Amino acid sequence: MFPWSDNRRFNSYSSYMKKEFGSRVQKISIDAGFSCPNRDGTISTGGCTFCRNDAFNPSYCRPEKSVRQQIEEGIEFHRRRYRRATSYLAYFQAFTNTHKPIDELERLYREALSVDGVIGLVIGTRPDCINEETLEMVKDLNTTVILEYGVESVYDQTLTRVNRGHDFATAKKAIELTHEYGFHCGGHFIFGLPGETRDMMLNAAKVISELPLTTVKFHQLQIFKDTKMADEYLANPSDFHLFTLEDYIEFVIDFIERLSPNIVIERFAGEVPPRYLVSKPWLNLRYDQVLSLIEKRLEKRNTFQGKLF
Repeated sequence: MFPWSDNRRFNSYSSYMKKEFGSRVQKISIDAGFSCPNRDGTISTGGCTFCRNDAFNPSYCRPEKSVRQQIEEGIEFHRRRYRRATSYLAYFQAFTNTHKPIDELERLYREALSVDGVIGLVIGTRPDCINEETLEMVKDLNTTVILEYGVESVYDQTLTRVNRGHDFATAKKAIELTHEYGFHCGGHFIFGLPGETRDMMLNAAKVISELPLTTVKFHQLQIFKDTKMADEYLANPSDFHLFTLEDYIEFVIDFIERLSPNIVIERFAGEVPPRYLVSKPWLNLRYDQVLSLIEKRLEKRNTFQGKLF
């Protein structure tokens, strides 16, 4: 019925991975001790107003451990949960994973690739922290690499408001350059950032669809304790729209109806331990439960990704 090999109502990440690798491949997150130019003074010292990176780190990710140790512990952790996985992608996740001298980058990437079972890399970074020299080095690794960029919004006024430190044109240029080098490219976007209306967010689907992206991750806005945005929210909660679960499901389906069917959706929503959140509107649902609700609603609405594209 639908054009994707698993016959789901959206272009799923599991189908993409099976097509690329022939079997289940598990990501292993790494915190390799990178900083961020928006924190260390290269651009700013304030950081993005919404950011609390430790909320997403698995328990085995600690920068005081070597890359090899983190991967080996991560493999053991995932073997207990996903027994079918025999191959792994080393996911440089925490902070900006191209923000070191190029010889140090190469050393860390090669250390990850030297671990048995690791067949490629996923490198999470900012679009203002990539250049041709880095891409040439990554190309010389001669392995599967996915570059994953935090874009967050297609609107410059939003990026300025959250102190992102770059504009959308910078993200567009980085994604296009990465595509030119032949790498698979991912983009991360947040729905519900202050100042964005529902129509603005829906209209972003057309802009995103025009980018040469392989995959996307979508997260609803979550307000983390001990962030600048938490202070802003507590001072003026009416300035923020935090999606209820029901509203988000309807919104995200409206959004993917407008999204190119060629783009792979890796995630529809974010999930962090409730202890990090100022507001907990979703009653601690796990991501798998949210995904199931989205798929049931897609079926009930008899719709699918790209229907209005």
